[in-house]
Amino acid sequence: MAGDIAEFVLALRRVDPTDGPPAYRSEPLAARDTETRAALAALDGVIDTATAAAVWSDALRAPGPQGPPVWVHGDLQPGNVLVSGGRLGAVIDFGCMGLADPAVDLIAGWYLLPPGPRRILRTRVGADPAMWARARGWALSVALMELSSYRTSNPVMAGIARHVIGEILEEPERSGSAG
Repeated sequence: MAGDIAEFVLALRRVDPTDGPPAYRSEPLAARDTETRAALAALDGVIDTATAAAVWSDALRAPGPQGPPVWVHGDLQPGNVLVSGGRLGAVIDFGCMGLADPAVDLIAGWYLLPPGPRRILRTRVGADPAMWARARGWALSVALMELSSYRTSNPVMAGIARHVIGEILEEPERSGSAG
């Protein structure tokens, strides 16, 4: 599955970006700071907000993308990935697709994969420490906002978000430098 996701992400990156629109998640990670910190405040007492805030700060300190924006799906989460026999069967819902930091699609590492396969994804897409730290920040920001928004109204989405946050906070290092 990790290899399949990597192939999908890399295939998107190879598409010519000329005249491509910005993705739904095309802003720099720092542009999400206010909303992410508001979600952290709303989740105080629900999750380990101190560790989550430290992970978020690490992501914000990571250097930005070294190249131009690339095509991304923008929402590689469980509801948009169809699995067959433990393999990626299809990706659906391209409503967030466009040009962005390649780290955006690596949220799949935390939304779809356990730690071992997550490392395979990182290696196969060639994510350097900065890209991986940004990817982790993207996954955390999205999950925090989802848990904050859906905690009482959508138990499935809230459960997925809580799982992703747990995966991120349980990782032994926060700097994105291990691989």
